[in-house]
Amino acid sequence: MTEFFETYKLHIFYGASVIAVVIILHLITNILNKWLIKKEAQKFLGAPEKPIKILKRTLNILWIVLGLIAFSFIFVEKEKHETLVGYFQLISYLGGVAVITIVLATLLNLWFKHKIQEKTLLGYDPTSFKFLRYVVVFIVCFIGVLFGLMAFPSLRGVTQTALGGAGVIALIAGVASQEALSNLVGGLFIISFKPFKIGDVIKLSDTMVGTVTDITLRHTIIRNFENKMIVIPNAVINKEKLINYDLGELKCCEHIHMEISFDSDIDLAKKILAEECENHPLILDNRSEKDKIDAKPIIRTALTKINDSSLTIRAWAWARNYSDSFSLKCDVLESTKKRYDREGVELAFPTRTVYLNNDMEKKEKDEI
Repeated sequence: MTEFFETYKLHIFYGASVIAVVIILHLITNILNKWLIKKEAQKFLGAPEKPIKILKRTLNILWIVLGLIAFSFIFVEKEKHETLVGYFQLISYLGGVAVITIVLATLLNLWFKHKIQEKTLLGYDPTSFKFLRYVVVFIVCFIGVLFGLMAFPSLRGVTQTALGGAGVIALIAGVASQEALSNLVGGLFIISFKPFKIGDVIKLSDTMVGTVTDITLRHTIIRNFENKMIVIPNAVINKEKLINYDLGELKCCEHIHMEISFDSDIDLAKKILAEECENHPLILDNRSEKDKIDAKPIIRTALTKINDSSLTIRAWAWARNYSDSFSLKCDVLESTKKRYDREGVELAFPTRTVYLNNDMEKKEKDEI
């Protein structure tokens, strides 16, 4: 045993040193990880811990892989040490690029989130910062991948061309699909021309109405009034005709229709509908000063259509915004129906008059 120790003493000390260094680096990484999570929580409330955990795992895997390569020097012949040195340098380079990319992307992401919070608190529109956050983080990760590929001689020429400037666009256009590019361009158009921004209530169809919550490189996210998220590709929403209830003036005119029967009193039906609208707390007096002087009513009502079995009474009711107008319409429909029932205004329902042809029956009687 003594002879074995004397013979391989240097190898044993070298191997023990490698293991000790890996363990120490592992412990330092875990301590730094906890410290960073604590500091991030203090400075950025609600900041995600996932990037820091990814950085921790990356470093721990890097220490283990480098340790295994360093440990293998004991068992490999001296002629092959150069090959191991090459592997050690390659892994160190890739690990360093990965760590720098993760750290830089995380710092930029946190900086943009901080700016978005500031803009929101001050009442400014944070849409541009939210979109730029995705663009900048994507560019940092993309450049990090290119620097990683430069470690491989067969790919070095392509990556140097891409990093040269215009090659980045050419590489993206060559690799990405037409749909991905159209979504990216659609997102840029939305940010540039601002048909809507984050926080706006928009309507694409009767089933797609809600508040814009995020605009990414690929899609726009809308939260509907059922608290469901609708994900729409930017290329699609950029082509659609939509209604933005928060663009320009917020006040909204709601058309409230009631279908009454032909036998009902039209004047009474219009009067009741107007009174129910005027008495609602969410109603907005949209009359001009001249209209007030001329004593024009707050609510305009009219017979707008004569149907097959009903008469359509319409009220033009104004509210401060789209949400108020929807609540106003629901409440007025209910209260007007109750008033109609009490005051004898009959709501219409489909009716049909059927005429029977008795010619065949008369012919049979004549034959008898």
